[in-house]
Amino acid sequence: MLVAYVKPYVKRKKNHAADAEAICEAVTRPTMRFVEIKTPEQQSVLMLHRIRQLLVRQRTTLINGLRAHLAEFGIVTGVGRNGLERRLGVIEDDRDERTLPPARDCLMALLTSPTFLLNQRSSVSVNASPRFDPADSGD
Repeated sequence: MLVAYVKPYVKRKKNHAADAEAICEAVTRPTMRFVEIKTPEQQSVLMLHRIRQLLVRQRTTLINGLRAHLAEFGIVTGVGRNGLERRLGVIEDDRDERTLPPARDCLMALLTSPTFLLNQRSSVSVNASPRFDPADSGD
């Protein structure tokens, strides 16, 4: 049952007892519509999309952080992943004098973090995943 259908039946403050009473009231209505239970395949696809969204957000945060730290040393990169990838040599090059060794170590720690590495590999696994076809749901 959708929350939007139950909400009008809540009579007082939001708590578990009031919610339960509203659900009981809503269920007894003859015009009430119910949401079908998702199949494991549907739930798997939804989980895949949520995880991918999480990984993309984490990657974006990490890339923006790296760009900001590089900008503090006067190293300007293009926007996005491609702009940063063109400047990765600056971080990895020990002879580049624009970044001091302690700063380089910190930047390398971000580059070798599990989040950054996982996000580099995640696009392959997400693109190779099976897609949910609503026609296969049996409706």
